[in-house]
Amino acid sequence: MTSSYSVEVADLTRRFGQFTAVDSISFQVCDGEIFGFLGANGAGKTTTIKMLCGLLLPTSGRGSVEGFDITSQSDEIKRHIGYMSQKFSLYDDLTVHENLEFYGGIYGLSGNAFRRALEKAAVFTGLKTHYERMTRDIPLGWKQRLALTSSLLHQPKVLFLDEPTGGVDPISRREFWKLIYELAETGTTVFVTTHYMDEAEYCNRLSIMHEGKIVAVGSPQELKKRFGKRTIEDVFVDLIREKIREQA
Repeated sequence: MTSSYSVEVADLTRRFGQFTAVDSISFQVCDGEIFGFLGANGAGKTTTIKMLCGLLLPTSGRGSVEGFDITSQSDEIKRHIGYMSQKFSLYDDLTVHENLEFYGGIYGLSGNAFRRALEKAAVFTGLKTHYERMTRDIPLGWKQRLALTSSLLHQPKVLFLDEPTGGVDPISRREFWKLIYELAETGTTVFVTTHYMDEAEYCNRLSIMHEGKIVAVGSPQELKKRFGKRTIEDVFVDLIREKIREQA
């Protein structure tokens, strides 16, 4: 596999016993691209991200992130990526700043290096005014920004966002997507999973998943044109209905 793409996957499969969570998927993600995984809960999106982040070994198939093999070079991958989970993975009994110090330590940042990284990331997300607040006391939209800031401290080349806007109000979701666009403009590759149809429209390219398989890939405009639909929601609903009929 080459390293000409930020992410490259071929026939990637993950089974849990007799259950196949990810079923021989293949795709490529270009540098600086916002690549979306759209699918219902249980479609295989999170399992795929965990394999790409080096958190879960594939059963078969191949994959690379920034040229590093997901099976044998997971430690290298972790140094080059940021990961924001759908539950945000924050400590409510710490202040905002203490959470950031903790994650900075995980990434090997301390002293002046940490302060420089924190200043850059916090200014970008607008988080600085909340440093001394307890994390449990800040609104969900700001917890979202705290999780994003934590994942950006080490300036990763690829950012994985797993359902990053779940439960967040529409205004916060919109502001969060503005940040994603700004990140991509700086050259950061953003890989995002979502089940929100409007968010899928914001991606440069989109992969639609159903029961562990990729059933369509393309830009939102390409997919709507290909299937003769006005919205990605219409594309998604028709595709899933067709797959269900095929299985009946």
